[in-house]
Amino acid sequence: MAKKKKKKKRLYVRPGDKSRCRFCKARVRNIDYKDVGTLHKLLTGQGKIFSKRRSGNCTAHQRSARAAIKRARAMALLPYTGD
Repeated sequence: MAKKKKKKKRLYVRPGDKSRCRFCKARVRNIDYKDVGTLHKLLTGQGKIFSKRRSGNCTAHQRSARAAIKRARAMALLPYTGD
């Protein structure tokens, strides 16, 4: 029987990979709660926040986006429920 080859784990992210966060690509430091258009892209039709995997955000920007969405909802810029 032939031995199976083990796949090597990729230890780094290549510069051309599409798995980078959209906010990291744009070099955004803080996500503004007043930027409703950007925040609306991170919500489902029901008004739920997309997961980190689904939205493609890194951990730091996902936390920042979640806080910005909650602030925008409190200021009545975004709805709590969908359309």
